[in-house]
Amino acid sequence: MTERLEVKANLEVTDEGTITGIAWPFASPDRVGDTITKGALTTPDTLPMLFAHDQGQVVGVWDAIAETDEGLTVKGRLLVEDVERAREVRAMIRNKAVSGLSIGFVTKQAKRHAKGRNITAADLHEISVVAVPCHPGAQITSIKSDGTPLPHMETPNMENEESEIEQKHEAQTPANDTPQVPQVDTKAFNEIKARLDKLEAKGNRPLITGSGNPAMGAEEVKDFTHYLSTGEKKSLTTASDTANHILAPEDVSSEFIRNLVEFSPVRAIADVRSTTAATVILPKRTGVTNAAWVGETDARTGSEPAFDQAELNIKEIATYVDMSLQLAEDSANVLSEVNLALAEDFGQKESLSFVSGSTTLEPAGFMANANIAATNATGAAAIDPDELIAMMYALPGTYRNAGTWVMNGATLAAIRSLKDGNGNYLWQPSYQAGQPETILGRPVIEAVDMANIEAEAEPIIFGDFKRGYRIYDRLSLAVLADPYTQRANGLMRYHARRRVGAGVVRPDAFRKLKLAAA
Repeated sequence: MTERLEVKANLEVTDEGTITGIAWPFASPDRVGDTITKGALTTPDTLPMLFAHDQGQVVGVWDAIAETDEGLTVKGRLLVEDVERAREVRAMIRNKAVSGLSIGFVTKQAKRHAKGRNITAADLHEISVVAVPCHPGAQITSIKSDGTPLPHMETPNMENEESEIEQKHEAQTPANDTPQVPQVDTKAFNEIKARLDKLEAKGNRPLITGSGNPAMGAEEVKDFTHYLSTGEKKSLTTASDTANHILAPEDVSSEFIRNLVEFSPVRAIADVRSTTAATVILPKRTGVTNAAWVGETDARTGSEPAFDQAELNIKEIATYVDMSLQLAEDSANVLSEVNLALAEDFGQKESLSFVSGSTTLEPAGFMANANIAATNATGAAAIDPDELIAMMYALPGTYRNAGTWVMNGATLAAIRSLKDGNGNYLWQPSYQAGQPETILGRPVIEAVDMANIEAEAEPIIFGDFKRGYRIYDRLSLAVLADPYTQRANGLMRYHARRRVGAGVVRPDAFRKLKLAAA
């Protein structure tokens, strides 16, 4: 279940990194017509200071937040002594590359009007330093370190803005006897700009996980949970392509995909996209141009590069989950339980297909692609370090430098003891959180569905999966709750399906290792 974390946004900074400013002016609306009433924001004693609303870029802390007649005034500290990114943000402010503050909050109560909303209750979650704040009046006024004033953008009156521009246009229009330059229709330009500003501001608002925001689908999720518990559709709608299954709300689908990645590691390294088609057509070049060096007046030779098309067909995977009626009725976590059960099952089946899928019913696996070249090993039951080096450098540098090793745990265990000619281990453990293990300097992913080390097997593949292997999600998750057929056994049955396609789009981005015959 998700709530919308909205971003709205004045700013001064010292050499030591102390920032003061106005995060939100109360007297005027922002670019999308929203106003926040004084006293509406619930704020904790301290808040994280982010850069551009990126939770991975915490650059400081806000330790003084207060509401004044002018607006939401804040004072905080950039952690310039400890965080490199904080020093960069300070430099950007000094050089006027960033010019405002923006707040992230969850709306609790608001009243809509013709031009936007009047927000009367909201929880403040973070305040960011940004280049373009959502509120036009939230600009940096000065930089304390050098006292240089910055251009100040007055908060525009949206009703009078067009008339002011028109008056300026008339005052600057040259006399009739002066050669005239075609004039820009400033009114139309202003209308387009205002619409783009609104779209940009809305599009830049990130989501925050939570509960209780009816404006952002909480009721939809509540109805979906009720449907899973009882089978009663209530206000839910049935999508035309789901055979009476119910599409999960967007945030539920997103959570499902995140869970899916835990069981389907190929998704973490492949190029994953969405599609609304049953078949994806991918153009591909099958020939190259034939440019040649020529003299100043020599005849040129024409080129006729050949092109073809590749198709990726979307496949369907389906299953069902049985859960006791009492658990479905009494558990507040019925949604998460079903979600995790399906993610594990679908993830395991997907992972197998992504690796070795070869039937018409499943996505095409990269190990089943006959166009991927192989490096032949000399042994049938062991791997020589030189073979891995040869395999890696058989790829062009573009793919090699972005490559990832894929193998199962048994193969990885065997490789851990291998050394190069200088006595250095090929495998290197990870000493930093979030960093993968490496072989010859490139990351390695463990996929349980890869073949073991045995005669004529292909236990290892190396390549650039982002360029070479593509996954298309057509339908994230659809569920049909069946409270009747298993009721005699005290069970509720959940039928689930999803549609996904995958395949190799660049065979030359990969290299397999093929062991010798026994």
